[in-house]
Amino acid sequence: MEVILLERINRLGQMGDVVTVKTGFARNYLLPQKKAMRATEENRKFFDTQKAQLEADNLKRRDEAEKVGAKLDGLTVTLIRQAGDSGQLYGSVKAGDIAEAVVDGGFTIARQQVELHNPIKSLGIFEVKVDLHPEVSVNIMANIARTEEEANIQLKTGKAVVSAEEEAKAADAEAAEASEKAAAAKAAKEEAADAEAAEDKTEAEAAEGDAEGADDAAEAEGEKEEKAD
Repeated sequence: MEVILLERINRLGQMGDVVTVKTGFARNYLLPQKKAMRATEENRKFFDTQKAQLEADNLKRRDEAEKVGAKLDGLTVTLIRQAGDSGQLYGSVKAGDIAEAVVDGGFTIARQQVELHNPIKSLGIFEVKVDLHPEVSVNIMANIARTEEEANIQLKTGKAVVSAEEEAKAADAEAAEASEKAAAAKAAKEEAADAEAAEDKTEAEAAEGDAEGADDAAEAEGEKEEKAD
C-alpha cells in the first residue's frame, strides 16, 4: 500500500514522502496512529495545502519532546523482581513495565515509546532507548534487582548481584573465554608467520631457479660461441 508520511518514520522516510508499506502495517499502525494517510490523489492535494501547518505542529512537538528529553535522559528506574541465585528472573521485564516505572518517576510516556526488542530476563542494569518524538530519543537505565538494597549495590558496582558461587562461575567462564581468545590470537599469529615463511621460501626457490636458468643459458650461449669459432 502507498501512503503519505505525516511525520518522520525510522527506516521509512521523512514527512511528505510517499512510500510503499505492507497493508497490515499501514492499517494496524500508521493510519490509526495518524502517522500517515493513504496516497490517494485527494489526500496528496490535502497534504500540499496542510504541509505548512503540519510542519509547524511537528516543530512544536519536537521542541516539547526536547525539553522533556533534557530531564528524562539518563534517568534510572528501579524494578524489583524475584530471581534465582544465578540472576535469572522468575518471569521477565517488558516495555510496559519500564514505561510504568518511568511514569511513576514523574514522566508521561507510553509502552510503544520504549524500544525493547526482547524482554529482559535477568538481574542487572540495562540501557533502554525511549522515543519521545520521531526526531528525539533519549536513553534511560533500568535497574532490575531483588530488593532496593541490591539495587543500590548494583548502581555502585555496575553489575548484577548474584550468589558467590554463581559469581565464581561467571569469573571462570570469563577467564576461559579470555584464554580461548588469546589461544586463537596466538594460533592466528603463528599461522600468519608460517604462511609468510612459506612465501619467503617459495620466492627464494624461485629466485634460485631463475639464477640456475640464467647460468644454464649463459653456459649454452658460451658453447654455441665456441662451436661458431
